[in-house]
Amino acid sequence: MKRVLAFALGAFISCGPALAADAPLSPVLSPVDEWRADRAVILSTDAVSLDDFKWLARPIVVFADSPNDPRFIEQMELLAARADDLAERDVVVMVDTAPSANSALRKKLRPRGFMLALIGKDGGIKLRKPFPWDVRELSRTIDKMPVRKREIREGLTAE
Repeated sequence: MKRVLAFALGAFISCGPALAADAPLSPVLSPVDEWRADRAVILSTDAVSLDDFKWLARPIVVFADSPNDPRFIEQMELLAARADDLAERDVVVMVDTAPSANSALRKKLRPRGFMLALIGKDGGIKLRKPFPWDVRELSRTIDKMPVRKREIREGLTAE
């Protein structure tokens, strides 16, 4: 069962594990395997740990108090529009629009309403923004990171 969040005609649709009617009966993929299979997958924070992606990917975590928050919708549209640029930089997108669920990532990053957080491959918080950010700006920030500079030099990306 996928813990995937998707957009359809601008409407945010949550397809959580309990609601996924089209969920396959095959073995459940780990969040890392889901991301490896589809670099554009968007994971829910309820079943993901930052440690799962340490030294493998750069998590972008998007928080909002509701999937209807206009800032959240705008941010997700910005990310979806340039998903290839994010995949090239080993970015995994995670979302949390349920403050009452009190996910481990929500406890760790302590957002107040909308927040975007960029986490480095080393697990460190590299950026926090209280408003939507364009992928071009995110890409520039990532490209300045020492690990990314080494990846560019050596032609490395996550497999």
